[in-house]
Amino acid sequence: MGPRQENKSVAQPEFLPRPVAPHPTPALYRGRFAPSPTGDLHFGSLIAAVGSYLAARHAGGQWFVRIEDLDPPREVPGSADRILRTLEAFGFEWDGEVVYQSKRHEAYRAAAQQLLQLGLAYECSCSRAEIAAAATFPVKGEEIPYPGWCRRGPLAPARQRALRLLVRDGTVDFTDALQGVVSSNVAAESGDFVIRRRDGLFAYQLAVTVDDAAQDITEVVRGADLLSSTCRQILLQRALSLSTPAYLHLPLAVDMSGVKLSKSLGAAALDARRPGRSLWQALKFLRQSPPPELRPDMEATGKPAQLWSWAIRQWNPRALGGVQSACVQL
Repeated sequence: MGPRQENKSVAQPEFLPRPVAPHPTPALYRGRFAPSPTGDLHFGSLIAAVGSYLAARHAGGQWFVRIEDLDPPREVPGSADRILRTLEAFGFEWDGEVVYQSKRHEAYRAAAQQLLQLGLAYECSCSRAEIAAAATFPVKGEEIPYPGWCRRGPLAPARQRALRLLVRDGTVDFTDALQGVVSSNVAAESGDFVIRRRDGLFAYQLAVTVDDAAQDITEVVRGADLLSSTCRQILLQRALSLSTPAYLHLPLAVDMSGVKLSKSLGAAALDARRPGRSLWQALKFLRQSPPPELRPDMEATGKPAQLWSWAIRQWNPRALGGVQSACVQL
C-alpha cells in the first residue's frame, strides 16, 4: 500500500465514499472468513480465521465461510475440502451454507455489466508486458499504474480484452478499527484496475465486493496485507451503490526474515489432530492473554472448547492497535 496521505483539495469523483465508522452495530454483526483453495490452512490463515470468528461471536453475531475459488489454475485439488475439515477440527462453527465463488459468476457478470452501462468501466486490450515497458521508473515488486490507454476504446480490438474500473484522481479514506485512518490515491497507485481478466476470469476485487454485499457483511476482519485492496473495494462499492462495511485489519504473521507466512512460500499446514496447541499460539499472537490453566497439553487432541469459550468472552482487539506485522516462531 502507498504511504498514508493527508486529504488534498483534489476534485473528488461522484463515487468516492465517505469514511466508514470503525465499529458495526453489534446486534446486526455479520462477519466472514474467505480462504482461497490454493493449499492447506497454515498459521497465517489461522490468525485471520480466529480474529474474524472471535469478533463475530463476541458481538453475538454470525460468521460465514466463503471459498474464494476464482482462479482454477492456482487451485490445489482437494484443498477446499481440507480447509473446511480443518476449520471443523479446530472447533469453528459457521452459519449457513458455505459460499463458493465459482458458483457466483452470474452475480459478478451482472455487476460488471452494470459498471459498463454506467460508464464506470471499459474494455482494455493492453498486456502486462506493454504496461511494464512503458513505465518510466519501474520498481521491482510494486504495481505499475495503468496509464489509461484504452479509455477511449481498446487499442487492439482483435485481442482478448480485460475490463477495468475507471478511477478518477482523488483520495479514498476509511477508518480501520486497528490501523486508524487510511488514505489512498488509487488513481496514482494502480490507475484503472482490472475487474475482469483478459482470460475471462473475474478479479478478486470485484468478486469480494459483490459477495460481501450479498451476504450483508457488516465488518471485514482480515490480514493487513489487504489494506491496499480496501480502497479499491470501497470504490467499487460506491460505483455499484453498495454499502461499505467496517474494516479491521489484523497483523500479518511473518518469519524471522520479515517474510509473510504464505502457502506459496511453503508455510507448514496446520496440524488438525492437535488444534489446541495452534489455537493457543494464535491467541498469544493476537495479544490475548488466556489463563495458564486453559493451556492445552501440546499433544492433546479434540476441539479446545474451554479455550474457545474464554476467547469469545474476552476478545479484545484493542491490544493489537496499529500493529501491521509480528514475527512468529512455531
